[in-house]
Amino acid sequence: MRIRHLEMMLEDCAGFSNPDAKSEQYATPAVVAARFLHEADHMGDIRGMRVIDLGCGTGILACGAALLGAGEVIGIDWDEAALAVARENAAALGVTVTFIEADISVPGANIPPADTVIMNPPFGAQRAHADRPFIDAGLASADVVWGIFNSGSRPFLESYVRRRAVIDTVIEATFPIRRTFAHHTRDIVSIPVDFIRLVRNGEEYV
Repeated sequence: MRIRHLEMMLEDCAGFSNPDAKSEQYATPAVVAARFLHEADHMGDIRGMRVIDLGCGTGILACGAALLGAGEVIGIDWDEAALAVARENAAALGVTVTFIEADISVPGANIPPADTVIMNPPFGAQRAHADRPFIDAGLASADVVWGIFNSGSRPFLESYVRRRAVIDTVIEATFPIRRTFAHHTRDIVSIPVDFIRLVRNGEEYV
């Protein structure tokens, strides 16, 4: 599937009906989701794979992975209202995705094993280090983790995942955020982000 075709299909996905600012529930734009997923697929990490979308929200990444031919897709989020929308989005697109309600920030959260984890974690604008539980859960689940991170996050990530994983791909992109919360003063703000691929080295998981 061409990237533009995927983007057009994902544009029909509904977003959050009542987004939570503290959890940074920003909708991932279709243009970002499509490029992110195509980059992961180009590396052989989507098609035919068991893919988990951590913090899936309303499911745009999970649905996109299914559209690209993932063998199995699981979306995990703590917000049941968002998951209800995600199920509707999957049904509208005609894809099969299993959505699970779980809070990955809780120690001992049962995250299934996967071939690939994809995620758009919180950037930490509201709560410092909010992305760390996502990184930890992703590396505990899969050998390959793709994430959307604030531009310039590579030094932090290299330090944080040291002895657990290596960064082998960093792709620069732009993430347009539409006015969502009361503290937003502009209709749309584009922020630089990096698509980062982490590859687990297995030292802490053998």
